[in-house]
Amino acid sequence: MTAPLSRHRRALAIPAGLAVAASLAFLPGTPAAATPAAEAAPSTAADATSLSYVVNVASGHRPSATVRRAIAKAGGTIVTSYDRIGVIVVHSANPDFAKTVRKVRGVQSAGATRTAPLPSAATTDTGAPQVLGGEELAAAKAASAKAADQDPLESLQWDLPAIKADKAHEKTLGSKKVTVAVIDTGVDDTHPDIAPNFDRQASVNCVAGKPDTTDGAWRPSAAESPHGTHVAGEIAAAKNGVGMTGVAPGVKVAGIKVSNPDGFFYTEAVVCGFMWAAEHGVDVTNNSYYTDPWYFNCKDDPDQKALVEAVSRASRYAEKKGAVNVAAAGNENYDLTSDEITDPSSPNDTTPGDRTVDPSKCLDIPTQLPGVVTVAATGAKGLKSSFSNHGLGVIDIAAPGGDSTAYQTPEPPATSGLILGTLPGGKWGYMAGTSMASPHVAGVAALIKSTHPHASPAMVKALLYAEADATACTKPYDIDGDGKVDAVCEGPKNRNGFYGWGMADALDAVTW
Repeated sequence: MTAPLSRHRRALAIPAGLAVAASLAFLPGTPAAATPAAEAAPSTAADATSLSYVVNVASGHRPSATVRRAIAKAGGTIVTSYDRIGVIVVHSANPDFAKTVRKVRGVQSAGATRTAPLPSAATTDTGAPQVLGGEELAAAKAASAKAADQDPLESLQWDLPAIKADKAHEKTLGSKKVTVAVIDTGVDDTHPDIAPNFDRQASVNCVAGKPDTTDGAWRPSAAESPHGTHVAGEIAAAKNGVGMTGVAPGVKVAGIKVSNPDGFFYTEAVVCGFMWAAEHGVDVTNNSYYTDPWYFNCKDDPDQKALVEAVSRASRYAEKKGAVNVAAAGNENYDLTSDEITDPSSPNDTTPGDRTVDPSKCLDIPTQLPGVVTVAATGAKGLKSSFSNHGLGVIDIAAPGGDSTAYQTPEPPATSGLILGTLPGGKWGYMAGTSMASPHVAGVAALIKSTHPHASPAMVKALLYAEADATACTKPYDIDGDGKVDAVCEGPKNRNGFYGWGMADALDAVTW
């Protein structure tokens, strides 16, 4: 087996150049440089010890005067209120704030969204992924030139034929009336493969828990993770004679930035992201992350219970408004239906410690929330990726997320078992993870919505599962060939713990 990927977040990457590399470095949520002033925490003395909270009340109207007074009396300052779902974002330096307001009439739950004080606006840079060199670009162009209508780097994208996206593109590239929102680390909309399809009106910065619509606020800074840009390219890189091709190269893609300068995806930002998508006509959201600081949020903990409730309300509202929510299953090779899992990574913003959780009661959000499409990853041989989480009844569908090239080597002319994507600054590179599998499914969902423009989210999901290629369990699953079983798959061919309903199928998405 490979060494476990960092548990810091779902947004894990294996960056490399486009040629086969002798060694690959994991990129666990690259730290960021200074954010725009609009993202930074207010510079008051209290902020050195302030935490952010969500306070959940009845939905449909603004918080009552009683609740507002109680929040202020407990030392809280309301940042914003999402009245349609009854979620209030509050900052407070009072360590007993949540405990105090939970006793207030009208408050249904309340909890801290983090265990560390509000962060400063600057961190250090850990470097950028290796990018395509001239000789590699020339070789890729030569290989693609042998096939009609291929973008220069498409010959390296083994993942497109794996879901029949190349055949689907012969019928349609998707509709410009469909928008997929990448809720992530930010999207570089100046990239030549993204710019033609970018939806500025549906893009925003939600890092502070409320929308920042400053032009370009959705972009990652030079030192922040390229993750969101990579995901956006996988979904909708234009078929324009430049670089690579997305799964749905004719649809629109938006950037909703929810990752803070330190690389954390906190609840208030995620709630803001779903709400923005809901109110701006987004058809599909892609969520390749988990909501920090808890990998699993246990409902018997009052703080974690409030976080589950807040994100649940927001994701349900987005679906009610027409969005299909797609999320990555995770990268720890966990069986999410096991009786217990040891989580050594939470809380990841202070000092994590081992804790044993029941994954049926302690949820990875948003991927384990009701209504969310949970995506497992496969490699170039069509097998479950060595790192992908799994579980019968939890995994809905599978799609290419890459794997070690040594474990699952693609057919030539592709050279890497990882997933090609766009990188900030007009570059391209490889990453791997369920983070890369989820956007493939988001792209297929966008193609379904393009073909069936009046389909509800429930109908899009039903078609997504019905059109998937049933894939039988891999038994025994010994991905590294050492004679030991690395994971156990349960269930029949048409619904099992490794592949769910099967491999996503883009061709069927545009022919039904």
